[in-house]
Amino acid sequence: MKPIPKYIALLLIIIGFYACASTGQPDGGPYDETPPKFVRATPEPNATNNKRKKISIEFDEYIKLDKPSEKVIISPPQKEAPEVKVSGHRVLVEFFDTLQENTTYTVDFGDAIVDNNEDNPLGNFAYAFSTGEHIDTMEVSGTVLNAQDLEPIKGIQVGLHKDLNDTAFTKLPFARISRTDSRGHFTIRGVAPGKYRIYALQDGNQNYLFDSKTEAIAWQDSLVIPSMAPAVRQDTVWNELDTLAYDTIYEVKYTRFMPDDLILRAFKEENPMQYLVKSEREQLNRFSLYFSAKADTLPTIKGLDFDEKDAFVIESNARHDTIRYWIKDTTLCERDTLTFQMDYLATDTLGKLVPKTDTLRMMNKINKERRLAMAEDARKKEEKERKRREKRGDTIKAEPKFFAMTVDAPSSLDINKNVVLRFEEPVEHIDTSGIHLAVMVDSVWQETPFIFRADSGVHRQYQILANWEPGQEYQLTIDSLAIKGIYGLYTNKTENKLKVKTLEEYGTLYLNIIGAGPHAIVQLLNSSDAVVRQQTVTDKNTCDFYFLQPSTQYYIRLINDRNNNGVWDTGNYENKIQPEEVFYFPKVWEMKANFEFEETWDIHAVPLDKQKLDEIKKQKPEEAKKIKDRNKERARKLGKT
Repeated sequence: MKPIPKYIALLLIIIGFYACASTGQPDGGPYDETPPKFVRATPEPNATNNKRKKISIEFDEYIKLDKPSEKVIISPPQKEAPEVKVSGHRVLVEFFDTLQENTTYTVDFGDAIVDNNEDNPLGNFAYAFSTGEHIDTMEVSGTVLNAQDLEPIKGIQVGLHKDLNDTAFTKLPFARISRTDSRGHFTIRGVAPGKYRIYALQDGNQNYLFDSKTEAIAWQDSLVIPSMAPAVRQDTVWNELDTLAYDTIYEVKYTRFMPDDLILRAFKEENPMQYLVKSEREQLNRFSLYFSAKADTLPTIKGLDFDEKDAFVIESNARHDTIRYWIKDTTLCERDTLTFQMDYLATDTLGKLVPKTDTLRMMNKINKERRLAMAEDARKKEEKERKRREKRGDTIKAEPKFFAMTVDAPSSLDINKNVVLRFEEPVEHIDTSGIHLAVMVDSVWQETPFIFRADSGVHRQYQILANWEPGQEYQLTIDSLAIKGIYGLYTNKTENKLKVKTLEEYGTLYLNIIGAGPHAIVQLLNSSDAVVRQQTVTDKNTCDFYFLQPSTQYYIRLINDRNNNGVWDTGNYENKIQPEEVFYFPKVWEMKANFEFEETWDIHAVPLDKQKLDEIKKQKPEEAKKIKDRNKERARKLGKT
């Protein structure tokens, strides 16, 4: 046997060596978990007497900016936005406005600066310089909430005015400015000692002043006086192996800038400009008018190509800004166009309500010729189907047409609810003698009295009220021909059986309220922050909710109804009227059957920005950008501790 050549033996050794190596995927080495480090800046941070309009800030590695238009805030605000860009290791900022004398400029990056490869954030980085002899370093901070529901408002401007005159907000841009994050929180930096007024502004035209009723605003009645003091906070060193445990708690000295707990309640003012926004004919038998603001009266309509007298059933909301007209005459419905003159009140250029006349043409979306063609196609299709079924031997019966009605009478009726009838079109006549309600007594149905009434808050909706006895069975019968619609059709006969729930199937909530105003309203909310029920607080400062559904989560909101009109009202800056106060009970109730909760609620016990629970907030807080702790995960995958 011939010996193996040396070069072949060497090749086999190399192959064997690599075969014995790990069969797993090659590891690329530890991840970079170090954020960028500041190296230098031109001019230097906190430089004074600076005249340069170009700023260069250098870091120890390649960087990029995360959402700079949202996160980078420059104060004082600039008429022409500065250019902020990245060049390798540097952030470059160029100002285009003339630099103001004796002014501190701040560029607040937040967590926008991240490294180029792993997105590790520098976090809470700000740069400042002054055009004068000294630099201002104070800060004020707080939270902006929606006044109506305490939702945090993201991205709203918050600014300070050194000019304490009320007109500064409407005439002058802010002296210092910030913007809220996803939690509604803001910090205004570079503030000089003194007295200020603070405002929030959803600045639609980006001119840093309140000049439009469409802009959300907020202000604090009292002055803001910045201050600072030495303070101590506790910090922790976390266990490297167990992220749920810490090794050490130690104290950190820092400077606390105050006030740091400002609360601004933002709102939009009632729009005073009244004008016709839109008119449309949604379908053959109706059209609608939409106005920009509430009105005291309905417009007057005069037909130009038809007789308007008794031509419509009119449905208007409480504000008279949305009005629907049902056309009663079916021959008018078929006309392609209805032309009429409308007289109403509108706001003129001086802001006063004056009479105005418009000529409107209500046109059908589909013209008559096309409608007839579509009807003919439908008739032919129906005829074809009828013949097919006749050949198959089916019995064909003409289906009568009825006035559509929905009866909300569940088989298990809540004791505090009523039977509801809903209609898609207006009702012309109701014969209540054709409506029968019976209760089961000793296995026999016996007639029982009821009240039939129109729902004052919802058009084309009616209620049947009775003295519903817990645990009793009822039968509701509505005869055919009992209810007639405006187009001549009658409802079909209906019969519904229902049983009222027992008292033991419900829970109860008793509230003792501290700090409420004289006309407070308490609203019971579901998990979507929608109102389930509401009632006023009694003279004894109590509010009780009965017949609550078990296994259901409930939340509580209170409105200090200043003008006692039963609804939340917005504010007005010109008249210095703040919006009505709203409070949330910072607790959720998981209701239980046959169980009573009693709570005492001091509406001022918890700060306003901590009252609304995160689970019912629509504006969810974004996670703070953190360094990615991926090396621990890598170590676990490699079997290391």
